[in-house]
This record gives sequence, C-alpha cells and structure tokens, in this order.
Amino acid sequence: MDQRSDSENLSPFISDRVLVNGKVVPLTFTRDGKLRWNHNDRRCLDVEKEALGFTFEGSRIRVNVVVEKRDRILCFANMGGIGRQSFVFEPLSEESLTLWSQKLRDYIDSLGRPKTLLIFVNPFGGKKCATKIFVEDVRPCLEDADIQFTVIETKHQLHAKEVVKTLDLSKYDGIVCVSGDGILVEVINGLLEREDWSDAIKMPIGMVPAGTGNGMVKSLLDSAGEICSPSNAILAVIRGHTRSLDVATISQGKTRFFSVLMLAWGLIADIDIESEKYRWMGSARIDFYALQRITYLRHYNGRVSFVPAPGFEEYGEQTSYSGEPSCETSTSQQESLNIQQPGYLGSDVKLENMHWRTISGPFVSIWLHNVPWGSEDVLAAPNAMFSDGYLDLIIVKDIPKLSLLSLLSKMNDGSHVHCPHVMYLKVKAFVLEPGARIDDPMKEGIIDSDGELLARGNVTYKGNVKCYMAYDKLQITVDQGLATLFAPV
Repeated sequence: MDQRSDSENLSPFISDRVLVNGKVVPLTFTRDGKLRWNHNDRRCLDVEKEALGFTFEGSRIRVNVVVEKRDRILCFANMGGIGRQSFVFEPLSEESLTLWSQKLRDYIDSLGRPKTLLIFVNPFGGKKCATKIFVEDVRPCLEDADIQFTVIETKHQLHAKEVVKTLDLSKYDGIVCVSGDGILVEVINGLLEREDWSDAIKMPIGMVPAGTGNGMVKSLLDSAGEICSPSNAILAVIRGHTRSLDVATISQGKTRFFSVLMLAWGLIADIDIESEKYRWMGSARIDFYALQRITYLRHYNGRVSFVPAPGFEEYGEQTSYSGEPSCETSTSQQESLNIQQPGYLGSDVKLENMHWRTISGPFVSIWLHNVPWGSEDVLAAPNAMFSDGYLDLIIVKDIPKLSLLSLLSKMNDGSHVHCPHVMYLKVKAFVLEPGARIDDPMKEGIIDSDGELLARGNVTYKGNVKCYMAYDKLQITVDQGLATLFAPV
C-alpha cells in the first residue's frame, strides 16, 4: 500500500516548461498521475483514467485521451458517447524530451495495462454489427493505446473454443470478445478444457457488446455506473483493471459444461431458444416470442433441489443429496461432443455433507443467474454478485397470465423478484430434475445455459444444433472467483 501523504502524491514527478500550441507554458506531472498545465485556462488530465497512451513524434509528445466535451474542459467520461482527442506538447530540449518520455512510459507500465490482446469478432451475432463496432470503436482506441492485437473472426459455432484450447497463451495479456455472451462462454469452456486449465483460466477476458443479449458486459459496466457501450467496454480493457467471476459447473455423467451467465428451464428457456427462428428481428425477437409463450403458457412437471445460502433456509422442504447425475448417451453423441477431455473436472466440494432443500413442480420457470443482467434490458437477478460463490435462483410456479405479463414488464428494473408469485433466493449447489409438460405428457422442455441449447426433451424444439446433455437430471456447483474479467473498477 502506498504510504505517501497527499502532499507527497501531489508533489511534482517532473515539472518543466514546454511548448503547447506555439506557446511556452509550465507543465507538471505529479506522482498521483496528473498532468497539469496553464494554457488560456488551467487544465488537468488524469493519466490513469483519461489517457489511452502516448505517441512520440520527433521532438513532440502526443497524449491520446478519451474526453467528454463540457465547457472546453477535458474530463473523464462515464457516458456512452465519449470521444477521442489528443494533447500535444514539445519539450524545449533533447534532455527534457528523453526525461518526459521515460517518466510517462514508466507510469503507464506501472498501471499493469495489457500490451498484447487476442480479439474474437463474431460477425454473425445479434444484428451482425460486430465487425463495424470493432472497426469504429475498438481498433482506434487500441491503436491510440499502443496495444498490439490479433483479430480472429469466428466462422462457426465453437470456433473460439477450438482456438483457445490450443492457443499459446504466453503471447497475450488478455482475450477480448466483440460479440454477445456466446463467445465469452466458448472462451471460458476452452480455457477450462486445457491440460493447463489452472493457469489458463487466470487469463483476463474482456467483453465488448455486439450481440443480442450482452448480459455480462452490461453487468460489468452497470456495476460501475457506466453506460453499456462499446467505447466504455474497450476502455475497461485498456485500463487493465480486473475482477473475479464465479464459474458454475453443470454436470451429467461425464459431460461437463461451464456456465458464467445463467441456466433456464421452462418459460425463459423456451423464449430464449425457440425465438431463434426470429433472430432477424434482433433483440425484439425476445419480446415478440414472449407474448406468444404467455398466451399459450406451459407448465412443467419436475423437481429442484438446492443448498441454500445462509438466510434462505426457509425455502423448500428438507431433503438429502441423491447422488451425482448419470446419463446414458450414444457412442456417436459422445464422440461428437468430445466428452472425454482433459481439463477441469469441477468443484470437489462434498455435496453429501451439505444441507439440501427441495421444491416440486409444476413450474412455469426455473432461472439460475450468476450476474445481475441477463441482457441489456433485463435485470434478471438484482442481488447477484460476480464472485460471492452463489447463484441466484428465481422460481415461478403457478401464476395468472396477466400477472405473468406484468412480471415480465418489470424485468427491466429487477422489481419482478418482489412479485408474490416469485421465489428469489441464493444457492450454493443445485440439482434439476426436468419433467414433461402438464398439458401434454408426451412433450418435454428445453434447458438453456448462457444462450446455448444444453438439452431438449421429446417432441420439443427442432434445430440442427447438437445438445450437450440429455433432458434428464443434472447438477450444478459453483467455484468462487475461478475466472477473471477485465472490469471498469
């Protein structure tokens, strides 16, 4: 911890007279990272917050900054519409130029910012705007910050996962996903399926919103009071601050899927997956299909069991752990999903020694969330935290259709969790035993995790995507703070 007093922090690191716009003015760089100068009116620039980087152009030094124009003052912007400008000054001697260059370089290096990045751009996600966002918002900021980067456009589903599993991680200081949440999930799963997973998962991952949902980056930026925008997102990466993220291991037999956003069964899963046929509508497909599903509301038989967090022990009835789920899968399915892989095997917590509770259906919706926002406009779990070691569980059983419509309309501010038809609690471990629809026992449901089709039952959603698991009992455990994300604070 820095034990310097405030007066020491404000004392000059270097102070000199320099040329700014043809005029000689005093310029001071203080130990707390502030550039101060007098030119028409007093100016101050916070290098850590505002400076992207420096460019040395002969005898001049260009400071590339992010700004919000307000009364002609450069100030750190937490708005979505930030801009890029530069402040250029010229030391009056070769010796002064060398000193300024060294001090500025040393300070930027001391901030621990990334110097090389691998960037995945998903041109197919959302409204297919990722490439445009990269060119207009991401690349200019990285160039101003003098960050070297390699860009890979994903060509097909699981492309990012395939790359990450064999990537030489020593070449990079971080991975950035210009996409929705799907590429992030692929990267996490790729890192955890490596033989060196325990080191690989420490690689910081950044998100730039360019998909349909963008729940993770919305959660990150909103936690710092910032607008969810590509500019704010890439600035969080450039500044290099990180935070830990819980990772949930979903297991069924030898099959594992690592989740960082959510798991849904029932209404939310049906809307998320079945609305794919309306993907051309962009994010509007969710609202459009939600109305259809409310009109023809489905109820599902089934049971959930869970280990409640302290303070939530009153939910459900006492039960005991029934053992790890197993599942019979065909040889072809095992080969296609590459089940037998080296890597992380999931939490080694002793589930049989924990205090379990259970709730039986029928259910309208089961929703587990790891972070607050499910998408940019859905505050699914307002009490969720990035690394508290728990998942937020939202259960809806019997509910009138009008009440359900009202509930869904409140998801933009998180007030739906206060609805009397909602059970909202935190859990450490979870077991789902999905069943058939009440109205037609021959039809079963969908299990969705992080926007991926995890499992589908009989006579349900038809699609070409292969499921990871069978529509059967599955188990979820949480590893606290296992992954690392670039974050604004």
